[in-house]
Amino acid sequence: MEQFELNATVRKTTGNSPARELRRGGLIPAVLYGPQTEPVLLSVNIKELEQVFKKGNIGSIILNLVIQNGQKFTKPAMIKELQSHPLSGNFLHVDFYEIDMQRKINVMIPVVVKGHAKGVEAGGLLQIIRREIEVLCMPGDIPKSIEIDITDMDVGESVHIEEIPLGDNIEIPDDVNFTVLTIVSPKAEAVEEEEEEALEGEEAADEAADEAAEPEAES
Repeated sequence: MEQFELNATVRKTTGNSPARELRRGGLIPAVLYGPQTEPVLLSVNIKELEQVFKKGNIGSIILNLVIQNGQKFTKPAMIKELQSHPLSGNFLHVDFYEIDMQRKINVMIPVVVKGHAKGVEAGGLLQIIRREIEVLCMPGDIPKSIEIDITDMDVGESVHIEEIPLGDNIEIPDDVNFTVLTIVSPKAEAVEEEEEEALEGEEAADEAADEAAEPEAES
């Protein structure tokens, strides 16, 4: 897998006020940590980070983190967590996790569907059960996506994880042969929705009955 370079600078300050100052200057606070790494406080350029995100799935991008601290040193890392503002969507903080390029890691890979299923053309509905799949592999073997060709799928057919060729160097940590996607008939979809609505109605009725049975609090 291609690795992307991202510059970072060691920062000495912490707290909300210094963080706001960084953001006004086009930077965001960050931290680098790992099993063999003491946490290092960093700042990164927001625009450079945005450019990295345009190049692949945020959860599987491998970075060469070029850290400036008087001298330059490089750490291979992945993005562990990205915090953003709930309203504006602006980035607030990013956690980098240092990885060992010689050890396997767990990553989430997006599922990409190819083709037009004959079952959908006949009136069926495509249900994607897993939009991301967790895999275990070496950092250099991380796939960009897991592609599934649905062209020959008919109504009632499903694709399970064991049916997807992932390559010799990629493992699935979960032993269960779970369903990734399926094509259902419109009738089955309608029945499922009715059952969910009925269940929600029963739960609401139970809650109302419980509330009515509760004694009033003493004043």
